[in-house]
Amino acid sequence: MTTLLCLGLGYCARRYVADFGASYSRITGTSRHPETSGGTSATAKKPAVTRLTFDGTRASAALLSALHGADRILISIPPLAAGDPVLTVLAEEFEQVSRLRSVVYLSTVGVYGDHAGAYVRETTLPAPISWRSRARLAAERAWQELGAKIHKPVSILRLAGIYGPGRNALVKLAEGRAMRIVKRHQVFNRIHVADVAQTIEAAFVRQANGIFNVADDKPCPSEEIIMYGARLMGMEPPRAIPFAQAEPLMSPLARSFYTENRRVQNDNLKKVLGVRLIYPTYQNGLDALCAL
Repeated sequence: MTTLLCLGLGYCARRYVADFGASYSRITGTSRHPETSGGTSATAKKPAVTRLTFDGTRASAALLSALHGADRILISIPPLAAGDPVLTVLAEEFEQVSRLRSVVYLSTVGVYGDHAGAYVRETTLPAPISWRSRARLAAERAWQELGAKIHKPVSILRLAGIYGPGRNALVKLAEGRAMRIVKRHQVFNRIHVADVAQTIEAAFVRQANGIFNVADDKPCPSEEIIMYGARLMGMEPPRAIPFAQAEPLMSPLARSFYTENRRVQNDNLKKVLGVRLIYPTYQNGLDALCAL
């Protein structure tokens, strides 16, 4: 049977393992901190995952063994300003692998930068603004170069804003953290984590090589989602706050999202990878989350 190595067991990787892990004979995943790794863990609903520590500076013998024994590798560790930590430590080892069949790298639509609300597609020239997005683009290119060098397919999945269980507007509203920020003409795309998981599976199954936008069908202002979530919960929405007023209260990361405005085209997701979105709009996603 097939083996999987997840370099980074974050939100998306954990969902992928929960939804599709039963098809693997062995799954290994890394965490940065020892307290979240070590040993093998599983629940009644989730397959067993052997957890290893990888801090981006060195690879243990166990990790090297998992790398050389993996048929599929999912990478969700974000790059640093100095570069991609996986490639920094493991690039030479990747050149020696023989069993590997497919690599999937999770990136971000942030690499496109600002397009004043216009649609972007995979052929749009990237123009990243933040250092994080510039680092992502550099990492994308490095993974594509490595894939070409070792003759292995690499799927670059550019993800829109991710939401799902435990991470959504309903949670923010319930906790009193939701801000209804209004910025004229500003829109965002989103993607439910279940749709991220099925896209990862589609890329692996097809051994796809190339770049794919992973986004929903309905870009919209963030305030629209907050309003809809409040209606679902039967509560009054937070008062509208102009962006200029909200900006000083926002984290640098949140503030950076509002410097970019684009709509994401997802035709290749559907036509090339054959993905049929489970939650094509934020309404579909929030309805399902509200029913949990």
